[in-house]
Amino acid sequence: IQELVEGIAERGALPRCDAVLSGYMGAAEIGEAILDAAARAKAANPAAMYCCDPVIGDVGRGVFVRPGIPEFMRDRAMPAADIVTPNQFELEWLTGREVGNLAEAKAAVAALQARGPRCVLVTSLRTAETPDGVIELLAGEGGEFWRLRTPLLPLSVNGAGDAIAALFLFHRLRWGEARVALSAAASSVYGLLRRTAEAGSREILTVAAQEEFVTPSRVFRAERC
Repeated sequence: IQELVEGIAERGALPRCDAVLSGYMGAAEIGEAILDAAARAKAANPAAMYCCDPVIGDVGRGVFVRPGIPEFMRDRAMPAADIVTPNQFELEWLTGREVGNLAEAKAAVAALQARGPRCVLVTSLRTAETPDGVIELLAGEGGEFWRLRTPLLPLSVNGAGDAIAALFLFHRLRWGEARVALSAAASSVYGLLRRTAEAGSREILTVAAQEEFVTPSRVFRAERC
């Protein structure tokens, strides 16, 4: 990975790099190469950001990555990241806090921000206050918090977390604020997943439903909380 990044650098691409996005890691050692890539991108372009999707586990499944990766995410990746996109289980693991309601979720986000990342997006949030039949997302940045709710769809596919992290990063770079990024990213992902559920597909329809990236069929607004 380091050699690939070196090849990219040799071609003069790093100054044009707006961000580095990382997700699932097969080994903790890969993480060091990712942090090095992010540092090199930032050195070449001081405005560049590092967005880390700290894939560790999920509610009901627990930790499902290899030993050493959760600790790497907590101790090395979080302080280096500008934006992080944990799910509820990962937020609890990274902060050592239980999240049972909105107040506890906001406190956990603030605790995570204190470790480095200025912008946090919590995906797949369900607390005692979450209405039946919906799923929540929570974004925090600059002392403000924004919540968004979408209908809970009857499907289970891989890649939804990857999609929301990438889209949130893109829109955060484009618009410069978490509120707008949350609305745009969540609306697109909901449209993709709805189309996927309607088609009965086991894979997200990223090509067949690609118009959802640009013009979501349904727009959800984030509310201050």
